[in-house]
Amino acid sequence: MSRYDGIGGFTVLALFERHVFVCQNVRPEGAPRPSCTSDGKSELFAQLQQFTKAAGLGGKVRINKAGCLDQCEHGPTLVVYPEAVWYGHVQAGDAEEIVSEHLVGGMPVERLRLDDACVNTKSCPHRS
Repeated sequence: MSRYDGIGGFTVLALFERHVFVCQNVRPEGAPRPSCTSDGKSELFAQLQQFTKAAGLGGKVRINKAGCLDQCEHGPTLVVYPEAVWYGHVQAGDAEEIVSEHLVGGMPVERLRLDDACVNTKSCPHRS
């Protein structure tokens, strides 16, 4: 893939094999739905970046900050594309397992995976 650099040439861009979007949303105190982070920062995000780099995936996997992924009751949440694997209730201590099992090994971490019936639906049993 290439992109015009605005100067008269094209720059070759690396294609990522996966994108990991980590919710960083903060809701105001007293909001009817919970937040994935209390301050818009996340040790989970930092740990995913660290373990991804340590696994040699820096040019293959992109860890991205995301706004609300609308899975607040399952937070902290993240999603891995292109597989569209949604994870919920993920803590910083789960980052190494997600990187080693899913991003390196290709096998989603089932214990953290959100049930398909809970993603993008208003009828999930976790929603109040």
